Amino acid sequence: MNDQKADITIYGAYWCPDCRRSKQFLGEHQIPYNWVDIEQDKAGEAYVLKKNNGKRIIPTIEFADGAILVEPSNAEIAAQLGLKTSASRHHYDLIVVGGGPAGLTAALYTAREGIETLVIERAALGGQAAATERLDNVPGFSEGVLGSEFASQLRKQAERFGVEMLQAQDVVRIHSHDNYHCVDTADGSEYSAHAVLFATGSRYKHLGAPGEDDFIGAGIHFCATCDGPFYKGRSVAVIGGGNSAAEESLFLVCDGPFYKGRSVAVIGGGNSAAEESLFLVKFVEKVTLLVRGDKLAASQIIQEKTLNHPQIEVRFNTEVLGFSGEGGKLKAVEIKHRKTGASETIHPAGVFVFIGLVPNTSILEGTGVERNKWGFVQTGHDLVHDGRQIPAFNGREPMFLETSVPGIFAAGDVRQGSTKQVASAAGEGATAALIIREYLKLV
Repeated sequence: MNDQKADITIYGAYWCPDCRRSKQFLGEHQIPYNWVDIEQDKAGEAYVLKKNNGKRIIPTIEFADGAILVEPSNAEIAAQLGLKTSASRHHYDLIVVGGGPAGLTAALYTAREGIETLVIERAALGGQAAATERLDNVPGFSEGVLGSEFASQLRKQAERFGVEMLQAQDVVRIHSHDNYHCVDTADGSEYSAHAVLFATGSRYKHLGAPGEDDFIGAGIHFCATCDGPFYKGRSVAVIGGGNSAAEESLFLVCDGPFYKGRSVAVIGGGNSAAEESLFLVKFVEKVTLLVRGDKLAASQIIQEKTLNHPQIEVRFNTEVLGFSGEGGKLKAVEIKHRKTGASETIHPAGVFVFIGLVPNTSILEGTGVERNKWGFVQTGHDLVHDGRQIPAFNGREPMFLETSVPGIFAAGDVRQGSTKQVASAAGEGATAALIIREYLKLV
């Protein structure tokens, strides 16, 4: 069990996918919890057997009030935590899908102008910003700001203007008829609006290497915020080179005594991976930074700090070939030097992968919303730059940030051409709100 103080205890095992899902859900909502691996903790195993009438059922989750949930769905956990998962009515002027900086900024702008706005977020309000240890490049915060605090203030600001918000609610379908756009959620509810803003952001890209899927959550991680508590004080590896990797490393070591005195790996070559590594070495013995290219893509000052740190080994031209383990846990990573062809096996206690982002656009299948070959949503002039006309627009061009479906807009990381920065996401949200205000005058 972790030594952190928490009101929730999860009894489970590394190999249990439902345990990983429950931990991820709590991590996404920034809710602390104690973890008991019943295969390592006999008292924990006995407790599970006692509470389940002799059955070894996991996850078994106990809450501060004594309530116990056994193999719960995310919706059941949300209900126990008091998270709002259903709206007060079924029709709004605007529905925002995604509660990150872009979505919440747009919502507070529209709500200020009397536009009835509903925000639906599948995870925690604040998006990836909420999972970032510290934001240093957001205007107005001279000393930086904790990601969780930034997200909390943004949420409170939206609430002050009357934005209605749903958490822990998955959108499963978006469809349109006449002047209405309908959003269906996983609990069977349907909400309609005259306009929809799609601001679902992006998620971490997987390597696709053999064995990766087998050890996700059991040695391989993509969300240090969710999985960091298991690695406190131990060594881990972060794979990736962008802001995500660096910021995840910052958060990871805040909660993770599990790796103390051991080595870890970080995969990636940009600001994220480098900054992750710099923060991790404050807690672990050594970080091995695996970089696919022949140089770091991070800023000059971050490169210098990383390359000169005695606890960070940077290995360039390194490709990950696969992962292997035993007992459901990661034990080895096979790597290859891309120029010499030489391969070897390393044994980090944990691996964190940060190699880029994939837009969360799967629910747009069948909607008519056009995306580029990488899945990012196309908007505005990008749709008609070749002179074509889209019949549904009746002779007008799509507005800036409007998609190929009239009345559906996109902003933030999910959009083609976005910069994947918190400040610009908030700016796009504000811009989208002003455009949507004008669009609503037409319907």
